[in-house]
Amino acid sequence: MLRGLTTVTYLADDMAAAKKWYAELLGVGPYFERAFSGGRVVGPDDPGYDEANTGYLEFRVGDYQHELGILHRRFSPHGSASDPAGVIAYWHVDDIEAAYGRLLALGATGHEPPTPRGPGFVTAVVVDPFANLLGIMYNAHYLQVLAAAGPDPADAAG
Repeated sequence: MLRGLTTVTYLADDMAAAKKWYAELLGVGPYFERAFSGGRVVGPDDPGYDEANTGYLEFRVGDYQHELGILHRRFSPHGSASDPAGVIAYWHVDDIEAAYGRLLALGATGHEPPTPRGPGFVTAVVVDPFANLLGIMYNAHYLQVLAAAGPDPADAAG
């Protein structure tokens, strides 16, 4: 039934600040944006696009280009709570201490410091500046799956 992660969505009240923060964290801007203009959903290339009305941003992240969406909190299916809550999605990192330190340096708040969970597994959680729980993990299984997938065909094409 479940075939794979498609999109992890975080909420934000200040979409411009979220766009800037996540672009700095990820080293790339969003590849997909939508705003609301005159009752219509429009993209950056459409007439009437106004970044101040951005409702959704999406970034491509990591080895499998998973989608990280940022949704304006007003569209949250669970209301507009600003306390961190919900499911924690863990993103694999190669150096958990460095990643945790960078997140804190960028303004995230520590929620759970790097914690060993058994051989080959260490997790940590921060609260991003927009009140979302952001999990990071060194995960030996992730690396095994990545290695089994073989070389990225895009690398050979370059």
